[in-house]
Amino acid sequence: MNPEIPPAANAFGPSVRPLLVRRAAVLGAGTMGSRIAAHLANAGIPVLLLDLPPRASDSRSLAAAALEALAKAKPAALYEPQAATLITPGDFDSDLPQISTCDWIIEAVAENLEIKTALLARAAAHLAPHALLTTNTSGLPITRLAATLPATVRRRFFGTHFFNPPRYMRLAELIPTAESDLQLVAALAAFADRRLGKQVVLAHDTPNFIANRIGVAVMFTAANLMLAQGLTIEEVDALTGPALGWPRTGTFRLADMVGIDVLAHVAANFPQGVPQGPFAAMLAQMVQRGWLGDKTGQGFYKKARGADGKEERLVLDLATFDYRPAAKPGLPTLEMVKSAATAPDRLCALLAGDPAKDKAAAFLWPFLAGLWNYAAERVGEVAADAPSIDAALRAGFNWELGPFQMWDAAGVRETVARMQALGLPVTPAIQALLDSAPAPAPVSWYSPDGPQCYNPATGQWESVAQHPGHARVADFRRARGVVHTNPGASLVDLGDGIGCIELHSLKNAIGGDVLSLITAVLHPESDAVRNFAGFVLSGDRDNFSVGANLMQLLLLAQEGEWDEVAAVIRSFQQMTASIKFCPRPVVAAPFGLTLGGGAEICLHAARRQAHAETYIGLVEAGVGLIPAGGGTKEMLLRSLDTAAALVPPEPRDPPSRFAQSAEVATALKRALELIALAKVSTSAADARTLGLLAAADRISMNRERLLLDAKAHALLLAETGYTPPQSRTIPAPGDASLAMLETGVYLMGEAGYASEHDQKVARWAAYILAGGRVTPGAAVTEQYLLELELEAFLSLCGERKTQERIAFTLKTGKPLRN
Repeated sequence: MNPEIPPAANAFGPSVRPLLVRRAAVLGAGTMGSRIAAHLANAGIPVLLLDLPPRASDSRSLAAAALEALAKAKPAALYEPQAATLITPGDFDSDLPQISTCDWIIEAVAENLEIKTALLARAAAHLAPHALLTTNTSGLPITRLAATLPATVRRRFFGTHFFNPPRYMRLAELIPTAESDLQLVAALAAFADRRLGKQVVLAHDTPNFIANRIGVAVMFTAANLMLAQGLTIEEVDALTGPALGWPRTGTFRLADMVGIDVLAHVAANFPQGVPQGPFAAMLAQMVQRGWLGDKTGQGFYKKARGADGKEERLVLDLATFDYRPAAKPGLPTLEMVKSAATAPDRLCALLAGDPAKDKAAAFLWPFLAGLWNYAAERVGEVAADAPSIDAALRAGFNWELGPFQMWDAAGVRETVARMQALGLPVTPAIQALLDSAPAPAPVSWYSPDGPQCYNPATGQWESVAQHPGHARVADFRRARGVVHTNPGASLVDLGDGIGCIELHSLKNAIGGDVLSLITAVLHPESDAVRNFAGFVLSGDRDNFSVGANLMQLLLLAQEGEWDEVAAVIRSFQQMTASIKFCPRPVVAAPFGLTLGGGAEICLHAARRQAHAETYIGLVEAGVGLIPAGGGTKEMLLRSLDTAAALVPPEPRDPPSRFAQSAEVATALKRALELIALAKVSTSAADARTLGLLAAADRISMNRERLLLDAKAHALLLAETGYTPPQSRTIPAPGDASLAMLETGVYLMGEAGYASEHDQKVARWAAYILAGGRVTPGAAVTEQYLLELELEAFLSLCGERKTQERIAFTLKTGKPLRN
């Protein structure tokens, strides 16, 4: 029996108060439990992490060992190392009574009903009267786990399913029982949304819940089709990857990452009667051999040294169970659709092929038909509606579109007709939707304007649950239109007097279109500045910006068009200056990769509202350049401000005393390391440690909340009387500091950390950070520092090794250390 979820629990609206979690406990310090504890610590919540007591051969508890392992986890489980201090390890025998001080207790031991039931019973005896108890499982029956708990605890008990690794995987499935207090469910959902950054989906208490039930079934479909059609693992991974808007891992690389044993366990938990085909036997054989994927070094893929000593990737031949060198898939259709701009465009192009002649179409038609049929038949069983299934697959498997959104993109009526013509099954669940409009009129799961979705379980059109606080720029584009636009950027009205400058060029690279729109919009005399009270700088892509348009720069440099290069740099500097000195507050809202020029944009904003997973850095040294859009200048200003905050200069002291102080020297060294080593933050919290985010900047845990959080930040600045900064004149650190910095560069080279060209780049960065070869304390302006940046940039652009670095990066996406 599945509880009737009230609208408040589905919508997590503003009336739902997030659960108050002052301290949490995680029972079970295995891979999942320790990483759940780490992510709670990322959110600033003290955590008690418990597991079995120490073994006779080890004085440490399992939880203490797990805490040590977190520091070395890859990918990193913690936003920054010091977050580990919020985790207190202990053991069940000695420390279980301490959970009485916790507001939320998460049981996360092995996926075994008996083990979980026994531990939950022990934990129930120590719960505070208000505390919430949940079990974290990938598919065990929650109602059976609840049955042995006291009645007073059962109302405060339900299931959670975090996906691994919890820091990076956005999905959190919540699984209430018939006795769960749905207001508590809604409170935890609101907490997980706001504080943990999760896409929360309510699942029914059925085997494997939503995402694993459908996602793993799809993996089995792909594998069994591969065996039936004689395809290779590489071909299926290519067909079930980015071409469909799915991750590059495809099917089998994903299986290796998840673990072959985990995949087999999930499959074993499928309801009786779900066909698993010959692939299930192959999985069992791999588990028997200990080929469990990444955790054991081999699964469907493994790495080995070739005869030449180089590492090569091998792939399992399922016909012989031997490994062979991986080969590039020979699928011309995939190459043809790469130019398609969007996932729907690629999907339609792939399905346009003739299955009798096109290997890709021959695989994708039965594969997608199986996905669509299976998903449609699960509505009402695993979840209340189709949008919940779409959300779970997007967040749990990182699909760009959920199965019903994919079906809409391909055309429901058109694909059903094609499925029937190909002799493929068509679920009866679709018939009522097809009958809702006379043929040949198009039909879709979602209404064209988005607020409703058809529910085959009820036969009704139902409102799609809204999440107040969640928004993307596209939502405002549809609702309010576009004020100004060009191919690289747009100005969109967010309402309440706030405009959004949306970056949307290819990979959000910063070219002339972006420079011109930002500069024009933020000009003090522009209509936008007169009409808006503030601005947000952000976008809807996967990354904020990968930096400047390097291809354009390389072509100009190779042709010796130095006046044009200088003009581009001055335009970039003018753009960042328009951000910094705009009469209205500009809040940058970075996310994902925020590199080079993207970082420089953020440094010049009045404030930054960063997503927790922001990887920001001034990486120009990687291509043999220095930040010349004002980035090096801003790092000098920040260095002086950091030093002044530690030891404020005395008004009567000569400027040279402060400019040569130990505090300034320390701050300059850190700034030089940041630029010369092209450091990139591992999180927004780490960006604050690196000095790329300031104390007044804010962090949004949930990517879906970033835009409106930034809008609120801009509104607050505007309403509290924002005054833009004035261009500064500062005391230059001067030649003494330059000598100190150059000595550090030399020592880096002597130690083997920097090539000769690395050192040349670093010396130019040091030259700007020192304010040039001037007397310590000499007054220099921001414009003077920008001219130093331009001088350095032009000099380095003319270097052969810099041009080689740029060309290599454009070709491979990786830096060249020549």
